[in-house]
Amino acid sequence: MERLYTVDGEGLKRELLELRERIGARPITFLCIGTDRSTGDALGPLVGTALANAGYERVIGTLASPCDANTLPTWIAELAAAPPGSEAVVAIDAALGRPESVGRFQVTHVPMLPGASMRRDLPPVGDYGIAGIVGTNGIKPYAILQNTSLYRVMTMAEAIVAAITAAFPR
Repeated sequence: MERLYTVDGEGLKRELLELRERIGARPITFLCIGTDRSTGDALGPLVGTALANAGYERVIGTLASPCDANTLPTWIAELAAAPPGSEAVVAIDAALGRPESVGRFQVTHVPMLPGASMRRDLPPVGDYGIAGIVGTNGIKPYAILQNTSLYRVMTMAEAIVAAITAAFPR
């Protein structure tokens, strides 16, 4: 059964260490979803850029080459072309949630639904997911993401990268 709760940065590290055991020796692709054109939605590309700069080889979605709603279908098709079970895909995306969850993370052991906060109908992605809750869900999600604190997003991206590097050393 899937656990649905949020964790802080230390909890994220523990969750990813458990995820590492679950994935085993399979290669991992980090699918970092978002755009550099919205402060809140830049979480994925910020994480992707940091992972690529740290030498991780299989990273999709960076500030220079975002994996956004326009490019995501192409990446999904490419990932689907790999033999089943040959690699683990960890999707990373920003999310909106309840006020008490802002600044926290949710790790899922099922595919992620990108764009759900924005009410976008995109296909599920990844085998596992890391959602960073960057703001409170509300009536105007675009405005909320546009006005999200850059400091919060940067701090959360750093926490995700720290947890990934601890659990999945190169």
